[in-house]
Amino acid sequence: MESPSILKHLRDIIIMPFTVTFVVPYLLYDSKDELIPHNSNFKIIGWLIAVAGSALFVYTVFLFKTLGHGTLAPWEPTKKLIVEGPYRYCRNPMITGVFSMILGEGLMLYSANILAWAVAFFIINTLYFIFVEERSMMQRFGSDYLKYKKHVPRWGLRLTPFKLLNS
Repeated sequence: MESPSILKHLRDIIIMPFTVTFVVPYLLYDSKDELIPHNSNFKIIGWLIAVAGSALFVYTVFLFKTLGHGTLAPWEPTKKLIVEGPYRYCRNPMITGVFSMILGEGLMLYSANILAWAVAFFIINTLYFIFVEERSMMQRFGSDYLKYKKHVPRWGLRLTPFKLLNS
């Protein structure tokens, strides 16, 4: 099974996560919308959240390429169900990483607009997963996905790592 090229991964990263983590926040940022008090703790916490989210995002993209043989884009989905790494604890760690990057940006920039975008991003993705992605995963991966979905939360963390027995 061959994975998509690095160029396809970069294309999809630019189209999707780059847009939602850099382009949209850039367009939303207004130094006058600062409802959060200026406090160096917010800036430090924001940096930590954004860096952790970035690391999680990079790791999940690596898993999509090496184990899933697909990209993060719905037009080139994974060919194999990934139940390794952070996917053993949460069904959507990639989006959790992207959400964390946006949340971190909002805190670093003291921006209510960017924090509101983080909330909107989370809601949009939750609806997308419920009505589109989970149906697609069921069609592609069948009973393995049903077992995975039953035992691993969409958001939040499972306390013990999930292991799909027939993988």
